[in-house]
Amino acid sequence: MTNRLRTEVHDEEAAEKELIVEEKQPAKELTESALWQLFKKNVNSEKATSALPFVLFLVLLGMLYIGNMHLAEKNIRDIDKTSKEVKELTWDYKTSKADLAFKSTLSEVAKRVDTLGVKESTQPPQKLKEDKDEH
Repeated sequence: MTNRLRTEVHDEEAAEKELIVEEKQPAKELTESALWQLFKKNVNSEKATSALPFVLFLVLLGMLYIGNMHLAEKNIRDIDKTSKEVKELTWDYKTSKADLAFKSTLSEVAKRVDTLGVKESTQPPQKLKEDKDEH
């Protein structure tokens, strides 16, 4: 039994080796389209005029693509410019706000109005009451 099995295995291996050696089939030929005919050597005016609408359509699509890219890049540049301007204005706002908070403190106001001759009051504020009987 073992000898018979080994001979069957050897026969199968030999059959597999035979199957590996196969001839390659030739590649498929390209189908001739109107654009392919334009690039061949034997171009006549009839073939060229039949392919002209397709070529013009491709040119139009290319021009639209290029124009769209320019517009997109311009928008990106405008967005970047505007975002930088917003950041700069935010910094200016924060600086101005901090400066105003500093200048509106009691000590800073007292220093500024001292040159005008106005001095800080030492008395607390008083409430004024109106008599209703006088009217």
